[in-house]
Amino acid sequence: MTVEDGASERASADFGFERVALDEKQGRVDSVFHSVAHRYDIMNDLMSAGLHRAWKAQLVSMLRPPQTRAFAHLDVAGGTGDVAFRVLAAGGPRTRVTVLDINESMLRVGAERARDRKIDEAGERIAFVTGNAETLPLPDASFDAYTIAFGIRNVPRIETALAEARRVLKPGGRFLCLEFSAVDIPLLDRIYDAYSFNVIPRIGARVAGDAESYRYLVESIRKFPTRGAFAGMIERAGFRHVTDRPLSGGIVAIHSGWKVS
Repeated sequence: MTVEDGASERASADFGFERVALDEKQGRVDSVFHSVAHRYDIMNDLMSAGLHRAWKAQLVSMLRPPQTRAFAHLDVAGGTGDVAFRVLAAGGPRTRVTVLDINESMLRVGAERARDRKIDEAGERIAFVTGNAETLPLPDASFDAYTIAFGIRNVPRIETALAEARRVLKPGGRFLCLEFSAVDIPLLDRIYDAYSFNVIPRIGARVAGDAESYRYLVESIRKFPTRGAFAGMIERAGFRHVTDRPLSGGIVAIHSGWKVS
């Protein structure tokens, strides 16, 4: 391999099963989520048979936002507010959540949902911020916890996003990532593959009018690092006490790490 070939490889990224220029991936991911924003949570229900709700509940259960003290939480790639609303419900009155997403269509959905549910009429407990996980527009050591649910695999530079997560966490802060994983139960893995590649794009076409976006989402799951490989990335970003907890036979996993100092 020549130096030029190596540079070309480093400057590319997976977009599903396709290899694209690194700087091109974010724009293409944005297009996917602009397309599916208003149907995103409905599609999650249909694609996971409602299991995504239990997985997110488990994520917040592991987070354990406190009841009696101030708690500043950052939810990245959480534009529709699904995780943020759960954190507010679980935490005490001094819990504050910042929802950050690069996609303004997703953020608009979340802000509308917050208004409809009268979750934060005074505008003091939740904020919706446009921003990139790789360059968070937020100060150092400003959050007690960071979550990202089903978003890290869409980030072009995962290592950069992990470093940014650590930067904005306070010492003692926790990183939690809910992401699809590799099914590790024989036979279930075949059933899951068949369902993913044959059924989910058809659901996307029928419900959201967009089969291709959901085909990308399925492919992106298969290209995401294994649990062990991703744990190594979290550790190299400087987190300690790194663990992963597979759920539903390994369909998803919750990855955890702590900023010790």
